[in-house]
Amino acid sequence: MQNSNSFQVDDFIAGWIGGASSVVVGHPLDTVKTRLQAGKGYKNTLHCVLTIYRKETVSGFFKGMSFPLASITVYNSVVFGFFSNTQRLISKYRYGDGHHPCGMLDLTVASMLTGLMSVGLGAPVDLVKIRLQMQTQTVLAENLHLAGSVSNGTNIPLRSVNIPSQRLYRGPIHCISSILQTEGLQGLYRGAGAMILRDVPGYTLYFIPYTMFCNLLKPDATSSPHPCSIWLAGGLAGSISWVTATPADVVKSRMQADAQLQRKYRGILHCIIHSYKTEGLQVFFRGASVNAIRGFPMSATMFLTYELSLQFFRNL
Repeated sequence: MQNSNSFQVDDFIAGWIGGASSVVVGHPLDTVKTRLQAGKGYKNTLHCVLTIYRKETVSGFFKGMSFPLASITVYNSVVFGFFSNTQRLISKYRYGDGHHPCGMLDLTVASMLTGLMSVGLGAPVDLVKIRLQMQTQTVLAENLHLAGSVSNGTNIPLRSVNIPSQRLYRGPIHCISSILQTEGLQGLYRGAGAMILRDVPGYTLYFIPYTMFCNLLKPDATSSPHPCSIWLAGGLAGSISWVTATPADVVKSRMQADAQLQRKYRGILHCIIHSYKTEGLQVFFRGASVNAIRGFPMSATMFLTYELSLQFFRNL
């Protein structure tokens, strides 16, 4: 599985396995986070959870999961494979040995490059996931807007307005083709600028704390970290990364949930100013508690599965 040169394929396969396990663990809270950030009518996290459960049952939390399961596994595979191979390339270039331990500057460069690269694949994945998660909300908002404009002030019941009851998107493939037809290729990259603002510092505050915690929890410098240490280090790194990335994540979620039919935001700056003027500074920390809670099990699962898979492949 390993090659003699600095490029290795096993990192990509281990990242794929880690990604699949983290999606299953994290998707229900990801749905809650998206609804809180881009939706309306939720007082707090608990109210959002109860509302989703009452209106959509348990299946509501897993809305749009088939697409992330298929795509985020590939996404994580690319992210972890790219990060590990970039580290080795930097070590080879700087120290003449691909297996030389990376310094803090090397880790920072590798993390920032990973964050930048991840947007190319991650922006369309996130866009489709968010559009599918917001489906109930989007259709409802459009129905209410339409009912208001038809009634001209008179109170006409919603059901008397002729609105087709089917969903906007039948599934991930239909969602992608609809976006391409109505918004073009750039439509799939809506919110990519906000995603760069989130992921470049986000991945730096993901991989560096993980490495630091792993080193702190090791009994000595030469030994490998214990699976419990990997799990704890991964979880803490995930919470740190997601909480600090929340303001940029709010802007990204709003930009991506902003459908073509009733476009609200002209760009990143307009989204920030509009959100601040209408909802105050606290809007940028909406979903921060969900991000902290969700970031822990997702990243703990991701790193643990990744490291154990990597060990397995390298022992073959």
